[in-house]
Amino acid sequence: MAVTRDVDAAGADRWAPGLAWLLWALTLSGLAAAFWLDHLLRRAGRPELTIRTHELTYVAAIAGMATVGAVLAGRRPRHPVGWLMLALGLSVTLDGVTDSYARYGLLASPGAVPAVGQVRVLGDTFALWPACIGFILLLTPTGSLPSPRWRWWAGIAVVAPLSWKAATVLGIETAEFPPFYSFRNPYFVPALAAPAIAVALLALVITLLSVVVGGASLVVRSRRAKGEERQQLRWVASAAVVAAAGIPVAVAGISVNSPAVVGVAVLGSAVVLCLAIAAAILRYRLYDLDRVISRTVAYGLLTLLLAGAYAVVALGLGQLLGQDSSLAVAGATLAVAAAFQPARRRIQAGVDRRFNRRRHDAGRTVEGFAARLRDQVDLDVLHGELLAVVDQTMQPTRASLWLRPQRPSSSRGRAATG
Repeated sequence: MAVTRDVDAAGADRWAPGLAWLLWALTLSGLAAAFWLDHLLRRAGRPELTIRTHELTYVAAIAGMATVGAVLAGRRPRHPVGWLMLALGLSVTLDGVTDSYARYGLLASPGAVPAVGQVRVLGDTFALWPACIGFILLLTPTGSLPSPRWRWWAGIAVVAPLSWKAATVLGIETAEFPPFYSFRNPYFVPALAAPAIAVALLALVITLLSVVVGGASLVVRSRRAKGEERQQLRWVASAAVVAAAGIPVAVAGISVNSPAVVGVAVLGSAVVLCLAIAAAILRYRLYDLDRVISRTVAYGLLTLLLAGAYAVVALGLGQLLGQDSSLAVAGATLAVAAAFQPARRRIQAGVDRRFNRRRHDAGRTVEGFAARLRDQVDLDVLHGELLAVVDQTMQPTRASLWLRPQRPSSSRGRAATG
């Protein structure tokens, strides 16, 4: 039985990349269909119904989300976050395509396309967006719930958007999509009208709340996480801080009635979160976040310092030798080149002391051990100090040292860490 399960899992993993990229292709095909309908609206003389310039940022966000989801699902097919990203991109695309279809069929050229009401009602996927986002946060980075006690909420979060969809399809008499159009719902069942409104409102509130709960689950995980999961969460938490900066930008864009600013803020936040989640799930081991941050800060300061130094030297020599003198440019370039390495070392050391304390402390520990090693002759003391340095700098789960028997010409030893 175990062999059968393993064979089935291997077969599913083999087909998963193809399915993931098929869903990605469907998403991009849907975006292409939306642009084609946009062209028809322009040709029909209704440019006010077409995609506006700032809305292209949302198109880019959808394409980026689907691409990251396809990469995740293809490389980690048993991890649900990649499939959720694909579902989010596909659902937003479906909503956009059916919306453009309804605008063309109801407003630009009535009667030109069939089943407009049916297509639009079934294609309204608004509640699926926060539901997917909530589950992405809830299942990041491990792909499982923070603990079994979260199962009840996961069940509610699954039922809520499905309940909203059923209630809006069967119990809402007039489908309204302001400010452009509204029409009578072809699937309306009068007997379900009263309870459907209550169910739809409650389900929508729960679905929107799932985003907040998903964010709270990351906080819970961070308190309990150890080792691998903690390293993954550092990526997500850092990206969340950066993405949160987009909220006041979006609010400012709304206050000044600038959809372009809102779109850029939303796109930036989405891109940062997507890339951070992908890095956390796929390749977090290849990066050290402290190192990335410290290097970014160090080289940013180095660039500003050298640019300022170049300007000062070039200006000073230009005053002495003339504004158009090539010697001024050459002198400034040589001065900056000579100062590059010393400045880089000093700035990197200063940044490490402030932003990457672990690396700074590890470097000092190794330097101190190297200085003591020159005068150390006691093998037992050396054994203990070596293991202590390895533990402080590399922080392995275990460390041990084996010494081979001494030979006439030399003695050899081997250290192992894990």
